[in-house]
Amino acid sequence: MSSWPNNVGILALEVVFPSQYVDQTELEVFDGVSAGKYTIGLGQSRMGFCSDREDVNSLCLTVVNNLLERHNIPHSKIGYLEVGTETLVDKSKSVKSVLMQLFKPHAVTNLEGIDTTNACYGGTAALFHAWNWVESSSWDGRLALVVCADIAVYAQGSARPTGGAGAIAMLVGPNAPLVLDRGLRSTFMDHAYDFYKPDLSSEYPVVDGKLSIQCYLGALDNCYQLYRKKYTQQNPRASVNLDVFDAVIFHSPYCKLVQKSLARLGLNDFVLTPENERASAYPGFEQFQNVKLEETYFDRDVEKAFMTHYAPVFNAKTKKSLHLANQVGNMYTPSVYSGLVSLLINSELSELAGKRIGVFSYGSGLASSMYSISITKDSHALAEFKTHLNYVHPLLDSRQKVAPEEFTKLMEIREKNNHAAPYEPSGSVEVLFPGTFYLQSVDKMHRRVYEKAPPKPAQTTNCTS
Repeated sequence: MSSWPNNVGILALEVVFPSQYVDQTELEVFDGVSAGKYTIGLGQSRMGFCSDREDVNSLCLTVVNNLLERHNIPHSKIGYLEVGTETLVDKSKSVKSVLMQLFKPHAVTNLEGIDTTNACYGGTAALFHAWNWVESSSWDGRLALVVCADIAVYAQGSARPTGGAGAIAMLVGPNAPLVLDRGLRSTFMDHAYDFYKPDLSSEYPVVDGKLSIQCYLGALDNCYQLYRKKYTQQNPRASVNLDVFDAVIFHSPYCKLVQKSLARLGLNDFVLTPENERASAYPGFEQFQNVKLEETYFDRDVEKAFMTHYAPVFNAKTKKSLHLANQVGNMYTPSVYSGLVSLLINSELSELAGKRIGVFSYGSGLASSMYSISITKDSHALAEFKTHLNYVHPLLDSRQKVAPEEFTKLMEIREKNNHAAPYEPSGSVEVLFPGTFYLQSVDKMHRRVYEKAPPKPAQTTNCTS
């Protein structure tokens, strides 16, 4: 291609999540913890979960198939496909290769891209790779497809209510309604054992909870400050603070951490404000004049003061993005993009058109980035984009609630049969959403076979004469 494509970004979004959930209030009672520990302390209401009928491959098959069908996109229009996930079912064979089952029947095999893995960051890495491919000399005019999918499960105990599951697919190409801002991308990488999965026979991670929060907030500090510098380079006369974003979305391990993170950006703004200007910009904050960011990760006084001060900003710029996180839980790699979906479906066109969204993505171990998305001013194009997400609220409402006792039994089945072969799953197919791909069987050579639940029957109208 001789010209640089314009306005490269997200052309379409698709989300899938489990058809079953457990209520966090009921889980508090079942686990014998204090009322509000999960619902108020973590900010979670419901947690979606998968039985042994679904795995990362089936989630990806479903979300890709749904996106292509909903938007009537021929398979031949896709030239790049990359999957971001940390839910590995094989140490060698990629999820991307499993997705080729959808493309080969259409004679599409010239399809670049593969899997990328680093905890919850893999989906963002895949998005950057797809974006780079479209903006490179490798681009052949076709579109890119990014898939983020994970099943977040924990051993029974205090971490279990921070689980969840889901998948997001993003169609990437030029002239997009959601444009990734060129040159405004910051990254922070480091080595840490805050959350990792060294036991390849288990789905459960090893977690250092306190270190994980410190790593997350430290990465946020670094990414935000570098983003500010890059923004200043592009806009030398502009003042840079939270006001440059009309909305801010975050990777969401649990909703309460996101509220703290928005306030953390405000704390960064405070620290970076010249001392002679702080008194007028932050009246009543004199006691924090000498605060150092690296000493505040667990400072309750600083946290409370800035969360209170920035509560209106959180309500205006971030709260709407937490709907799926609150209702489904932590999706891992799709988490921050479920925030994007939530923001879009819970905002009016007038609240979105021409706006800039700040995005913070984090994956333990650790990898993190902050970038921004500019939404088109074309109300017609934006309305069409949003219309394709009208299924999300009804789908959430159609889920089935499962009692904590049954949920625990289903988790025990997953734990007991993880990587079992041969294996016949026992989970119900009838409870799955119509059109969902599911695991039919695993043979003695660990080869997995998938089937597709019947589609929703077409509605008919009875006529009387």
